[in-house]
Amino acid sequence: MEQTATRVEREESVGASESSSTDRIHEILSNPRRRQAIRYLRAQPDGSEVSIRDLSERIAAWENDTTIEGVTYKQRKRVYTSLYQSHLPKLSRYGFIEYDQDRGLITLTTEGSELDVYLEVVPKGDLPWSDFWLGLSVVAFAFVVAAWTGALPYIDGLGVGFLLSTTFLLASAVHVAYTRRNRLFD
Repeated sequence: MEQTATRVEREESVGASESSSTDRIHEILSNPRRRQAIRYLRAQPDGSEVSIRDLSERIAAWENDTTIEGVTYKQRKRVYTSLYQSHLPKLSRYGFIEYDQDRGLITLTTEGSELDVYLEVVPKGDLPWSDFWLGLSVVAFAFVVAAWTGALPYIDGLGVGFLLSTTFLLASAVHVAYTRRNRLFD
């Protein structure tokens, strides 16, 4: 009964729209513990229930840069309390998780599993990948124009094509490796 009431509250809070607004998503993701909760839930097999105790231990371990075994009672309790009172109800209200507060079980919803698109993080001093690809395309275009006008006497059209396709292949491989390494949801 209470789980049905929670679902109704969530549906009312989301409103008539089919998906949550970008503002709500950014509000949810503005808190590190909520991001960590989503990260942990995403790592579970589809539809798996996670206990709030397991979740709070994992987050406490991340926050204190230790193993789960190294987490103290006080560290776990601090995380558990904030998850129980604030973060999990909010994630549930917005439809990103199913949260059975009585049983202490959490399941990631389809909406929750799609949040990583909003989490492309570009550390300070890094070049966004969109700018990188634009720059590489400009350089490739310049090579094609140079080859077409004869400014590159030692490289023919096939050589330029091979050089550019190799460059894009290597850049794509680096992009894939970088993205996988820096993914928030492993």
